[in-house]
Parts: sequence; C-alpha cells; structure tokens
Amino acid sequence: MASSTSSTTSGLLRICTAGSVDDGKSTLIGRLLYDSQSVYDDQISSVEKASKNRTAGPIDFSLFTDGLKAEREQGITIDVAYRYFATARRKFILADTPGHEQYTRNMATGASTADVAILLVDARNGMLAQSRRHAKIARLLGISDFVLAVNKMDLMDFDREVFEKINDDFEDLLAGANVHAIPMSALLGDNVITKSERTPWFTGPSLLEFLENVHVHRNLAALPFRFPVQLVVRPDSDFRGYAGQIAGGTVRVGDRIFTWPSGRSANVKRIVTYDGDLDMAFAPMSVTLTLDAEIDISRGDTLTAEPPMVGQRFEAEVVWMDERPLDPGRTYLLKHGTRSVTAEINHGLVLNQIGTVMVSTARPLVFDRYETNRFTGSFIIIDPSTHFTAGAGMIVNPVREGSAPVTHTMTWAERLAQIARGAQSDEEAAELVRKALEEMLT
Repeated sequence: MASSTSSTTSGLLRICTAGSVDDGKSTLIGRLLYDSQSVYDDQISSVEKASKNRTAGPIDFSLFTDGLKAEREQGITIDVAYRYFATARRKFILADTPGHEQYTRNMATGASTADVAILLVDARNGMLAQSRRHAKIARLLGISDFVLAVNKMDLMDFDREVFEKINDDFEDLLAGANVHAIPMSALLGDNVITKSERTPWFTGPSLLEFLENVHVHRNLAALPFRFPVQLVVRPDSDFRGYAGQIAGGTVRVGDRIFTWPSGRSANVKRIVTYDGDLDMAFAPMSVTLTLDAEIDISRGDTLTAEPPMVGQRFEAEVVWMDERPLDPGRTYLLKHGTRSVTAEINHGLVLNQIGTVMVSTARPLVFDRYETNRFTGSFIIIDPSTHFTAGAGMIVNPVREGSAPVTHTMTWAERLAQIARGAQSDEEAAELVRKALEEMLT
C-alpha cells in the first residue's frame, strides 16, 4: 500500500485515532505528546502521581488524554479528547476517540474534521469488528490518508510475519486510500518518534516523521464557491450584508453570484471583515458580503458562483447514533449547513449501524457530494421530540425528480420500529420489541 508524503510540509494537520478498545490509542497519543515534549511539567507531575496505583509502568501515558474522571476510573476512553501540539515542522490537532462499540458516534465526531486517521490494531488480535467499523466510518467521512499502527509488537517479539499479515488483511478494507503501516510499541516508544533498532526490517518513517511530512489533498479554496448565509446584517438603513463562513472556493469584489434556492443573481459589492474590507476572500474565512442589488436572501440560503445541485431527494450514507431506531414512519429534522428542514428517510437503522438511505426533504437544499465538499455534503438528523442528534449523514448522489422509487425488503430495524408504533404505551412497546428480538435471535 502506498503512502503520500512530501519533503516540505507546513500548516495544521488534524488527526484522529481509530480502532478497537484496548488497542492502545490513548497510550500512543500520550507517548507522542510526551516524547515530542508537548506536555507541561505540571501535567507530567500529575500523571506520574496518578500512575502510582496503575500497572502501566512508572508513567501511564494514556492519562495525558484520558481526562475524564469516569475514564480514569475505568481505564477507557469515553469522550473525544482533543489535544494540540507542535513540532518545528508542523502544528497538530489530534482527537483521541473511543474504541467501545457503544461510543461509535463519538468516533464519527472525531473523524469528521480529520485529515489523517491513525488506525490502531493490537498485534496479538489482528483486525477486529470494531477496527473494520472505524476504518469504514473514516473512509465514509472522506479520510484518504491512514496510518496503520500495528501496536504492542513487543508482545509478539517484533515478528515481521505478524506485522505483514495484519497489513495484508487491511489491503482490501482500505482499498484506494494512502496507507502507511508501522510496527510499533506505544508503551516502549518503538517507531513512535524515531526508528526502532528492534525492527531493522522496517524501512519506513516513524509515526511522527510521517505526520510531519504527509501531504493531504484538501484545498478548500480550490473548490467551487459556496457561501451558506448564517446571518443577514442590518445595523442601519444604509447597510445590508450577508454574514457567514465560506465553505468552498474564492470570491472577489465584482464577481457575479447566485442565491439559492431562488436562483436570483447580483454582483459582490464589498467583502467586509472585522479588520476592514478585502478585495478577495477564500474558504474557510468568515466574512460579510454586500451586493449591488436588493434581492431576497435569508439565513439558510446559499450563495454560489455557478448553478449547484439543488433538490429535495438524495442518497446518503448515515451513521445512526440514537438508541431509538430510525423509524421510516417518522418525520425528522435535518440540519444542513445553516438550513434546517423536515425530512423523511426511507428505511430504518439501529444504534451504531451504518447504511445507505434515501432522504426526502420538505424544502429544497443546496448541496454537493460529500467527497467533493465535506461541509455542503454533510448533514445531521435531529429527533424533533427529544432534540437529540440522532444521526450524521454524508450525501452520495442526488436523486432526480421522476426517478424510479427505491424498493427494498423491510429490515429488522424497520420491523422493530413498526412493532413499537403499534403499541398503546411505552411499556407495551418495550415488551413487544423485547419479544420480537428474542424471536429474531433464536
């Protein structure tokens, strides 16, 4: 599998960890912070004290990221722990995400803004179901650069065959991605900051060296211009501006732009910022635009330089995050950028399930495929009765009006939802669902 590196790299790199529980994600990140001298003396003293009653040696590196009390007591990661560090070559923001299946939704949160995913695998166990799930989520979320960190190689005597077998197992799973596989021991530091003498057969760069040099292909300014309007600014009768963050592309004074979904157009008159007017702005800058014509623009509208995809039906990959199954018979609230609309989804999903669905919205949306633009190609699904963020979606393809309806066999998640809808009370619904599950599993 090929890696994608450049000899001169600068700027900010966003990293997320992924993998099954107890593969050593927090320990690896802690080791990375510690050995790159990116933690303060008082943090080191605190971790040294907290390590005295644990079995991880004189210092438990996982405590640098396992910041929640509940996590320290259980020795696991529950929430997403974000850390910032820098070397002479680059700045980094890393997200240490949970490994447990019930916290898959937290992993999706950490991966949603990442440029590179570090996929950890315990050398003793190889690829597990959760490893597959996290790798698939990372790919769905547009990550194409991976580090396959085969951890705990010290417990396998740094056996080259073990490493190569795991590497081969991930070939198909990460097909099309740029993958740099590293044999390592996060606990002992092998191949984390510098190359290890215990793996003379490994010729690639260490983890830090790779992260300092990897070149990620994400230039928002090169994308088509997208400007979701967050606020209409009217401080007085002489000024009318449209504030927001540029989600893609570049805009200049004098450019002809269109507002959607109405399709009306005007020219950019001013690009206003806190520090003064600009002649040009690009993603992901936050600016206020004024136009040379009075046209009806509201929060939730999108400004573009050319006609985008506008529609009310699209195919999407959805990660379901709610314990209550997705019910095709219910109407949900869909938030896409700065616009919120009601929506229906054609079939059910259960907690932590990933599936392809068809989404139909009550009003038109301006969108792109997720692979083209993460911001305009993503959305969240909100349960209107609880206001809980129930799912996250990535738009795959638009569905043109008049297309043949998608047919499918009812899934077991849909059957459960149908059973629950027919109950007269919550207690009856719980009992009916319990019995149905018993029948399905026997």
